[in-house]
Amino acid sequence: MSEILVDFIRSIYKTQDFIPLHEPRFDTQDKDLLIKTLDSTYVSSVGPLVEEFEKKCCAFTGSNFCVSTFNGTSALHAGLKVLDVTSQDEVITQSLTFVATVNAIHMSGASPIFVDVDKNTLGMSPKYLEEFLNNNCEIRAEGCWNKSSSKYIKACMPMHTFGFPCEIDEIVKICKKFNIQVIEDSAESLGSFYKNKHTGTFGSMGMLSFNGNKIITTGSGGMILLEDKEEANLAKHLTTTGKLQHKWEFNHDMPAFNYRLPNLNASLGITQISKLSLFLESKRKLAENYLRWGKENSYHFFEEPKNCSSNYWLNTLLAENADHKEQLLKVTNEENIMTRPAWTPMHMLPFNSSFQKDDLKNTMWLFERIVNLPSSVPTNA
Repeated sequence: MSEILVDFIRSIYKTQDFIPLHEPRFDTQDKDLLIKTLDSTYVSSVGPLVEEFEKKCCAFTGSNFCVSTFNGTSALHAGLKVLDVTSQDEVITQSLTFVATVNAIHMSGASPIFVDVDKNTLGMSPKYLEEFLNNNCEIRAEGCWNKSSSKYIKACMPMHTFGFPCEIDEIVKICKKFNIQVIEDSAESLGSFYKNKHTGTFGSMGMLSFNGNKIITTGSGGMILLEDKEEANLAKHLTTTGKLQHKWEFNHDMPAFNYRLPNLNASLGITQISKLSLFLESKRKLAENYLRWGKENSYHFFEEPKNCSSNYWLNTLLAENADHKEQLLKVTNEENIMTRPAWTPMHMLPFNSSFQKDDLKNTMWLFERIVNLPSSVPTNA
């Protein structure tokens, strides 16, 4: 059966060569602005294109403010610092996520707590989040107190897995009741909407990634989406070394980070985001092809949840069981078609094994079955 999947993927990309999981698409527009930026010599963090790219991200996502960084992890870390998350705090997240989500929590000094996901979204479950908070926490004047750890839960960081939105409005509502700030890990969901609102704009802030494997790329890059002006100003200050504005003096008023996105990378972001709508249209057609073929050949593909418009960053096949998953991965990769499993769940990594968690039964069920298939925009699209 796996061989017919190989044939179908090759029919999509019309090649017998190696087929990557998700590669970027560039054209002369990208190359022309890169060359123009090189000629300007403004290739580092000083230059007008960073601000222009931030404005374009605001326009597309509907976010009030956007602050660019050099990758998604730095955006998450800076966001946690803006919310004053420290070593005395905890952050709730999901175990089914990329390690950068949890790394950012560790970088802030806080401890992660892992709650389960829903099978119908692949993202954090509002039901299990509320159950965890009701069973383990009490609301105090200072915030949400975890009776098990004797720490405050300062933030919640759900992730829109593979570009599929979670039930973020319910998560925000629950967290508001418990005085917990929400930071959306929207690294994979640029172009995904939930109830006609862009992911990353429901909570206190969200984060995007522009890594080379994302729907648009700056080579390496990230973006913090914020609603509050003071928090946006602090995020900009924190990510630009805490430097006080002056024509020639170097004075800094706080320990901060050199997380700035270079002007050269921003130039690529400007041309890439101008093509985002076309990329989204092409990727939805690709997803429709996978879904249709799956129904015809008894393969179960994950379909966008209710009330969602997903970017279908990575098309996701759900194998029958763990053995079937391994067979699919083995056959496709041996045929030079890149497929991959879900990340090893975060609670299974040695440095996360001691942290609080619920039973994570859906996380483990999905981990045993998820296979991501090639999802690049077809060049013949």
